[in-house]
Amino acid sequence: MHVVIVGSGIAGLTTAIRASARHDVTLVTKGALADGATAAAQGGVAVALGADDTVALHEHDTHTAAVGSADARAVALLCADGPARVRDLLALGVPFDRTTDPDSLDRHGDDLARGREAAHGRWRVVHADGDATGAAIERSLVAALLRRHVTVLERTCLTDLIVRDGAVVGVDVLDLLGEPRRIDADTVVLASGGAGHLYRETTNPLVATGDGVAAAWRAGAVLADLEFVQFHPTRLAVPDGGLLSEAVRGEGAVLRDAAGRRFMTAVHPDAELAPRDVVARGIAAAVRDQGGTPVLLDATGLGADRLVTRFPGLTRATRAAGFDWTREGVPVAPAAHYAMGGIATDSEGRTSLPGLLAVGEAACTGVHGANRLASNSLLEGLVFGVRTADAVGAPRPARLRLRGDAGLPVHTVPDDRVGVVADPHRASRPDGTAPDGPQPSGSDPTASEPSGPDPTRHRTDHGRLPGGPPRPDRATHLRQAVQTEMTERVGLLRDADGLAAARRALAALRPPVARSVRDHEDRALLDLARITALAAEARTESRGAHARTDHPDTDPAAPVSVGWSRAVDAGHPPVVHAAPTVHAAVSDRSAHAQQGVPA
Repeated sequence: MHVVIVGSGIAGLTTAIRASARHDVTLVTKGALADGATAAAQGGVAVALGADDTVALHEHDTHTAAVGSADARAVALLCADGPARVRDLLALGVPFDRTTDPDSLDRHGDDLARGREAAHGRWRVVHADGDATGAAIERSLVAALLRRHVTVLERTCLTDLIVRDGAVVGVDVLDLLGEPRRIDADTVVLASGGAGHLYRETTNPLVATGDGVAAAWRAGAVLADLEFVQFHPTRLAVPDGGLLSEAVRGEGAVLRDAAGRRFMTAVHPDAELAPRDVVARGIAAAVRDQGGTPVLLDATGLGADRLVTRFPGLTRATRAAGFDWTREGVPVAPAAHYAMGGIATDSEGRTSLPGLLAVGEAACTGVHGANRLASNSLLEGLVFGVRTADAVGAPRPARLRLRGDAGLPVHTVPDDRVGVVADPHRASRPDGTAPDGPQPSGSDPTASEPSGPDPTRHRTDHGRLPGGPPRPDRATHLRQAVQTEMTERVGLLRDADGLAAARRALAALRPPVARSVRDHEDRALLDLARITALAAEARTESRGAHARTDHPDTDPAAPVSVGWSRAVDAGHPPVVHAAPTVHAAVSDRSAHAQQGVPA
């Protein structure tokens, strides 16, 4: 089988390495192989490997952070398979940090150094190079991939899925030169990550614009849990400031207001180590109460030697921003970090569309529920990357358990309900036929670019390398408008008036004629902003990362998860139905499972 995998983070690389043993694999990635979110991951991998830890304890902490909304089977698989997947990384040569501390050796029964992060009851987060775990893992996985017979297409951007007779049969992309290209496939796996750039402040890399999830939405796949967006509590509150790992608070750093008081002790019994959604809202309240002044992350109590040794990268980053965090607190604020929602899948990555699988942050298995436990995301990519690879070519079950639920309620909505204007000139059509070509967007005042002459209008790169990710230049008018609405009205705190206003504003925006990578990214962000605002408006309660000031309590009668799909015929009214039934006749190819991630 020919398998096209979109994305080169931990989920995409793991899937590609595993699948390449049995299939012809093409890996497509928008930037270079290491440009995704994995390489920026600081904290580590949460895994129950120590003698003082158990899979059951890890499951408990995952469910607690998820406020009871996670799928039990997905969580059990994540935590039970995790130790084997981390051993796979050790076999690949990932240089996890070691310790000679006698107490740690005695407690854990091995010499792996461990950190503790928010909502974890044990020190179970293994890390590499201090605070550069993701980069160390990415290097090892890329090296393993390059030893395989895998076709790698870098600086190649997914624009749309090709759907024929109800099944995904390939992808449309912009290649390295910015030229449109069609790649046929027996199976497409989306491992394209999240959409942090829906918001003005995000910890995500530039490539995180939700291309894969938006393409799946346009193709008619079921999405789920889009209202659950995690805001990391501690982004360095300076222009272009980066993430300050939760592991810093796990080691003993505290949060202080402008008067020097530890305010989180009055918010939650676990104070700075409460779940991320709780800490982020606690910081937001403190910032509001002190007139917008950022709070301070105070790590001075760890001592200079410990800070520099344990967090060398963060020490360099804070110094570059003009702070000496060994002697002073540094300003922090919440920022968009991770999407718990995405393309609804079962625990093997299967989606509602035959021929399409999804894994990692682009997918929604239900493993994170309404709020992700810290450092479970890298583990998710490993565990479900292996499971997804093993599902390629295997028979589809007669009934899928999307997001862990064979009866997942799915709202099918026409384009006009989310503000989409049907565009016959999109890069691909449901029947797989090619378009006639782009048409002018006109002078609509809500269009993403101003009317009138533009000397860069027909350049494929728009000021950057063609086919690759955008450089941090001026955002387009459309992107600025989307980020304004999402940040101010669909952000950390929400209410009915704000959500309704956001939906109206987003509906009035028009996507660009898709010529460049930036145009396709902006279209994806607008698609996802509209459906995210709709999902947030529909959930009239507070649950995990979805906080409604007008509905502050959790409604025990509300469904823990809701799916959304785009109506093929925009004339159909919204309906609610059970998840699609998929018959085994769709694919009768068999697959033979292997053990471990091949080196």
